[in-house]
Amino acid sequence: MSACISAVQHLRRLRGGSQSHLLAASDGASYVTKFRNNPQHVRVLANEMLATRLGRALGLPMPRVEVIDVSEWLVTHTPDLRIQLAGVEIPCQSGQQLASLYVGPESSGLTFDYLPRELLEGVRNLTDFARVLVLDKWTCNSDGRQAIFCRKTPRSQRYAATFIDQGYCFNAGEWSFPDCPLRGVFANNCVYKDVRGWDAFEPALSRAEKMGADEIWRFAADIPEEWYEWDKDGLNRLVETLYARRSIIRRLIGEFRRSCRNPFPNWPTEAV
Repeated sequence: MSACISAVQHLRRLRGGSQSHLLAASDGASYVTKFRNNPQHVRVLANEMLATRLGRALGLPMPRVEVIDVSEWLVTHTPDLRIQLAGVEIPCQSGQQLASLYVGPESSGLTFDYLPRELLEGVRNLTDFARVLVLDKWTCNSDGRQAIFCRKTPRSQRYAATFIDQGYCFNAGEWSFPDCPLRGVFANNCVYKDVRGWDAFEPALSRAEKMGADEIWRFAADIPEEWYEWDKDGLNRLVETLYARRSIIRRLIGEFRRSCRNPFPNWPTEAV
């Protein structure tokens, strides 16, 4: 798995509930970094690493995740490396944190976390929204599906979606699976307009259903123990549950299909 990299510079704070920061790293890349003492839960770091690795194995467009070491010196000498908890600013923790490769261009105006429908319908990889549903149902993502939309250059007419923020998979810090038809889905139905049957979820669906326990374990084995509170038995149960849940992914997608959202209007009712 990935080797630990080091943070060398703080670039800026980022929006969002986990209060991430953008850091420059020793490998020359920039990373969206979640800290262990974030306001959500320390396990969102473990969730992000495991679920993103699973998603990338399914062929989904997700940023590479790494372990990044943030030195006490950098925290002490960077006033903006702070997190707000209960109205009080506290320093970000030093040590090993979760880093997701920053995929947006440095130029402003080329990356968005929201698009109006007329632009959303023209996203280059719109069909990936059906495929990421496989991961979100499998892992019981208790948040809405999050994505960012990037253009390579100002002249580009269409955006591409990258799926981010897997921290609420496995029900955030609970590591439970309270399945619900409308959890883990994207807010706008138009991304599902091309779904006309089970082929729309391939090859992600078949890859998930065929994934062996050893492969799931390989994605979890080197997650830093402090990210899941040294609960090795809990991690064992999580991996075993994921292996067992492969068999119910189609049922969970079917429940979303039959929900009040009517997300797949072009999927014939007689199709199974």
